[in-house]
Amino acid sequence: MADLQDDLYPTAEVGRIDTAEVGRIDEPCPQEAAVVEPETYEPVSDPDAEPLIRARAVLAAHPVADGYSGLPWALRRLPWYDLDLGESAVDADVPRLRKGRVGAVFWSLDLPEAGDGDRAVGATLEQLDLAKAVVAAHDEGLCPAHTAGEVADARSRGRVAVLFGPAGAAALGDSLGVLRSLHTLGLRVLTLTGVSWAGAEGLTRFGEEAVREMNRIGMIVDLSYASAPTIRRVLTVSRAPVLFSRSAARALRSHPANLPDELLAEAGRAKGLCMVPLTAEQSGPTVRDVADHLDHVRTVAGPECVGLSGTYDTGSAHPQELADTSCYPRLIAELLRRGWDESEVALLTWGNVQRVLREAHFTAHVAQQRRPPSTATIADLDG
Repeated sequence: MADLQDDLYPTAEVGRIDTAEVGRIDEPCPQEAAVVEPETYEPVSDPDAEPLIRARAVLAAHPVADGYSGLPWALRRLPWYDLDLGESAVDADVPRLRKGRVGAVFWSLDLPEAGDGDRAVGATLEQLDLAKAVVAAHDEGLCPAHTAGEVADARSRGRVAVLFGPAGAAALGDSLGVLRSLHTLGLRVLTLTGVSWAGAEGLTRFGEEAVREMNRIGMIVDLSYASAPTIRRVLTVSRAPVLFSRSAARALRSHPANLPDELLAEAGRAKGLCMVPLTAEQSGPTVRDVADHLDHVRTVAGPECVGLSGTYDTGSAHPQELADTSCYPRLIAELLRRGWDESEVALLTWGNVQRVLREAHFTAHVAQQRRPPSTATIADLDG
């Protein structure tokens, strides 16, 4: 169905995309999602206002694909809410998503109280069920999506595409069968932390098999907060691009989830995607600090390897100028002031996420022709 949707809404690629590297295979890549014509704008005399107007016009054509939102967890504590009408208790209701020109968002299923084993599996299933129910109850503003084609389709219908994930790796219960079941239920991103097979020493044999199975089914690997040995081994093993859902530049701000330059460069060579969080703790207290991180990641990893991660509704403090999802145009205006051209902004906000989704899909398509579902267990490989 996603392929049909890609055929229904074809358009030219956004920015420069390396089709030769798709999933590290030689199959062609389909065309990018449909692009809405940008809004017209008139320059004004105020030099500070003109970049903001340009930013809104660019985002009308290339909206934000937000790499991390804690909204499902934030909604658990509310007795009642209406995201379509507006909800002051959260950062990301539908009106503010639209004002900020957000076209797609990844909803985190991470649970601070999930624990491990069967408890983590059950808690993740409950959170996934809640997230689906929230989208279904707000179907005039939100739409579930699992592929690049479905994201494009949601956007063409004027809705914000919601992708489910990341979830913590503990949600698998060390079972590849559970991994496949979670994918069937809609989970699309898994963070490789908090488990014995992806720890401080790197991936175990079972961990490598888990990555290969994620590639086979189209589950995207998230490496934020993973150890350096795990990151390096995943970049070697994975045939599909990886995400860093909440990672900025450690050279500018020391934080355990931020990446040193050598890992940023390795991620860039592997065509991974580093999504810079809009938080004071990781990126700094001002919009200029966030822009500094985006500049740095673009320089070290490349323009095709940098994205945005609002991390709204996670309890994190945000720069004053970026208090909620309606504020994305302020960040894009700052980048335009710094000389980013529109093609680079288009990759940052939309094109790079679409590339990762497409490549994950096509890598899975090829892998499924080559190998059956893995029946390996952690006892077989690591016992």
